[in-house]
Amino acid sequence: MKRLVLLPALCPTPVLAHATDQAFVALLPTDIYITAGVATVVLTVIALFLLPDGFVRRLFSSIERPARSPSRATIATSLISFFVMAALVALGLAGPRDPLSNLMPLMFWTVGWVAIVSLSGVFGNLWPWLNPWTGLYRLIAPDWRQRPVPERYGLWPGTMMLILFTGFLLADIAPDDPARLAIVVAVYWSATMIGLLIAGPSWLTHFELAHALCGAYAKLTAIAPDGRGGPGWQLLRPFPFGAGLFALALLGCGSFDGLNETFWWLGLIGVNPLEFPGRSAVFGETITGLKVALTLLLATFWFCVWLALLIGGGPSKFWPAFERLALALLPIAFVYHIAHYLPSFLVSIQYTIAALTDPLNNGADLLGIEPFRVTTGFFNRLDTVRPIWLTQAGLIVLGHVWSVLLAHRIALDLFGGGRNAAWATLPLSLFMIGYTFLGLWLLAAPRGA
Repeated sequence: MKRLVLLPALCPTPVLAHATDQAFVALLPTDIYITAGVATVVLTVIALFLLPDGFVRRLFSSIERPARSPSRATIATSLISFFVMAALVALGLAGPRDPLSNLMPLMFWTVGWVAIVSLSGVFGNLWPWLNPWTGLYRLIAPDWRQRPVPERYGLWPGTMMLILFTGFLLADIAPDDPARLAIVVAVYWSATMIGLLIAGPSWLTHFELAHALCGAYAKLTAIAPDGRGGPGWQLLRPFPFGAGLFALALLGCGSFDGLNETFWWLGLIGVNPLEFPGRSAVFGETITGLKVALTLLLATFWFCVWLALLIGGGPSKFWPAFERLALALLPIAFVYHIAHYLPSFLVSIQYTIAALTDPLNNGADLLGIEPFRVTTGFFNRLDTVRPIWLTQAGLIVLGHVWSVLLAHRIALDLFGGGRNAAWATLPLSLFMIGYTFLGLWLLAAPRGA
């Protein structure tokens, strides 16, 4: 009889499990948090039907002043950045092979991709100070005859660079391998420098990804070199052709970056999340998934704008309205970038500090901080996992509320005042409510890659 009772326990059955920090996230009442977050965005949408137009306009009002010309300091900092980049490339090729001990991947992914991009959305565009091209360019070729890139190109080249970069980030077999990444950085720097010499600064405006990325998020800051106002006020000004599509691509790439790690996605492509076979085994699925995600997002937003024009009426043409309303998605893309990378940043910044004090991994202590130990203990305690997850979730909700208000402010210009703007943007508001749920679900979903 006992054998019959124990027999079912020996039968293999599907099991869902959470990896690393997600094991403790699973212990949180995330369903309650998700419901509260979505409800907050829903209440914001309802409030738009009641709030006076003047209130929303004042939220994004601005005081402009004459723009300041770039100082010589930016040339000096750009030159310093060039020499730092050259040292990192050399370290990537000849330094430690461990990505967690080599400053090349740590500085590129942790400091560059996570920290600098995030800080640009808070303090303004840091890239003119930190890019490794303009300082050298001003020294060797300030008076060369150049053929500027035509303005009609807009940010379309930058959008393509973003998609290619995301493909490298998500599908390459080893994007954090020091030597591999050093070669990619060196090739990219060389190609961009050649473009800069041929077309001048306009090359950076249209083709250089970090210039477009940091510049886009910098539009969300309250204070800019030529004025100040409510966060996002700069998005109400004229913008380059294709800027809205770039914002849409930012959101799509960031969303798929989170989705492709989840059990749901791995199950969809037939991969056991507890026995991940490696990136090379799912290369095709990852690239296809990225394409599908971007296409679905574009089609959905396209339909929402079409409905907005149908409901709101007025003289607005489709493409200008599409471009302007797509810019309202930038806050969502920005906060998701921070929220998605926050847990990994808390760990990798420690490895960066450890590598800075011992760049050659030979026992040196240049910063005088030894003994220094990297810890991940805060992922193994519920009382520390909870504030981390709630910070991520709070950022997601804040970004969506911000986007709803910004879309309504843009709609006031497109469709006129009164409730007409609220009704016209209702399809977009429903889109953002759905994206709130998706963003919070991605934070809580178990991951296996």
